[in-house]
Amino acid sequence: MTTCFFASDLHGRPARYRALFSAIDRERPDAVFLGGDLLPSFGFARPAEEEPIDDFVRDFLVPGFRDRPVKPRVFLILGNDDPRAEEPGILDAQAAGVWEYVHDRAVDLDGRRVFGYAYVNPTPFGLKDWERYDVSRYVDPGCISPEEGQRSVPVRGNEIRYATIAGDLERLADGEDLDDAIFLFHAPPYRTNLDRAALDGKRIDHVPLDVHVGSIAIQRFIEARQPLVTLHGHIHESARITGDWRDRIGRTHLFGAAHHGSELALVRFDPAEPEKATRELLP
Repeated sequence: MTTCFFASDLHGRPARYRALFSAIDRERPDAVFLGGDLLPSFGFARPAEEEPIDDFVRDFLVPGFRDRPVKPRVFLILGNDDPRAEEPGILDAQAAGVWEYVHDRAVDLDGRRVFGYAYVNPTPFGLKDWERYDVSRYVDPGCISPEEGQRSVPVRGNEIRYATIAGDLERLADGEDLDDAIFLFHAPPYRTNLDRAALDGKRIDHVPLDVHVGSIAIQRFIEARQPLVTLHGHIHESARITGDWRDRIGRTHLFGAAHHGSELALVRFDPAEPEKATRELLP
C-alpha cells in the first residue's frame, strides 16, 4: 500500500499549506504530489490578512517541508501562474533533499514511474513561462499566443514558436511502459470533468467561446498511452460546474485538485486502488 496526497493551485496561501502540513503530520503519507501554481499569484497583491513573506520558496515553502516530523517524498511541478525565475530556488531545495522537481523528467516510486509536466496550452493570461502551443500554432479566441505576453526568463525564439505540448509528451514518454505510471500535470485534458471553465454564453467578436479549455495534446496522449493515474489542476471552477473532481479516459484515472474556494482540496489515493481515491476540502 502506498498512501499518496495530491494538491494543486495553492497560490502561495499559507493557510492552505498549513492545512496540508497538518494532514501530512497526522496521516503520514508515503508521497505528496504538488501540481503547480504553488507560489503567490503573479501580478496580484497578497490579501491584507496574510503575513508578508519576502521569499516564499526560501522562507516558507522550504522550511515547511524540510522541518516536518514526517517526511514523505514530495514530487512537484510549477504552473502557469508561477514565474520560472523561481526555478533555481526550487532546484536548490531539490539538491538539499527537500523535494523532487519532476517537470519534464521521470523518477521511480515503489516500482512505478512518476512523470511531471508543467506546461499548459495558451491562456488569456500574460505570464507565458509555462505555456506552449498545444497540437499546433492555433490559439483559441480570447487567449494570448505564447509568442506574446511576458516571461521571467529568456527563452529561445524557435522554442517559443515551434515547441508543442504534443511533441514534448511524445519525447518525455518515448519507450516507456506506462501501465503503472503516474503523470503529474498542471493542465487538464480537453473535454473532461476537469477542464470546464465558466465561459457559458461568452463571445469574442461574435465567436462563442469553448467552455472546455484543457489540452487536446494531453487528452490524446492519455487516450493513446493509458497511464494508470494522471493528476491535474489549473481550472479552479471545473469541479463546481461539472460536479466531479475525477474522470476516466479508458483505463486511466484522472484526478483534479484545483478548487475555486479558500479551502485546500486534498486528494488521497493509493496507486494500487485508484478507484478508491477521495477528495476532501480542508479549511
